[in-house]
Amino acid sequence: QLQLVESGGGLVQPGGSLRLSCTASGFTLDEYGVGWFRQAPGKERKGVSCISTSDAPPYYVESVKGRFTISRDNAKNTVYLQMNSLKPEDTAVYYCAADRFCLRTLVDPGYWGQGTQVTVSS
Repeated sequence: QLQLVESGGGLVQPGGSLRLSCTASGFTLDEYGVGWFRQAPGKERKGVSCISTSDAPPYYVESVKGRFTISRDNAKNTVYLQMNSLKPEDTAVYYCAADRFCLRTLVDPGYWGQGTQVTVSS
């Protein structure tokens, strides 16, 4: 069974950090462009970041540039999203997704995780 599982969400104060993990089972993540999306209450789900299979620089939405870092650990078949300097507006359910290329992952990915809640509040 092909599956993506996110973990690492939680409650954090403004200015704090969290690291989200996306682990795959049933397929090898280093063959896929892996992205992170988020959906805040009452809003549509939007792409936040994506890491490709090539040496191309990762994609970040403007609002997270300089604060979020996406990375891979191929040995663990896992992609991470390190989130620093968190703001209340980062509060959302975060999902990971995968497809062959980031251009496709960010538009219509073939695989989705179940999501993990991130809440930034004092």
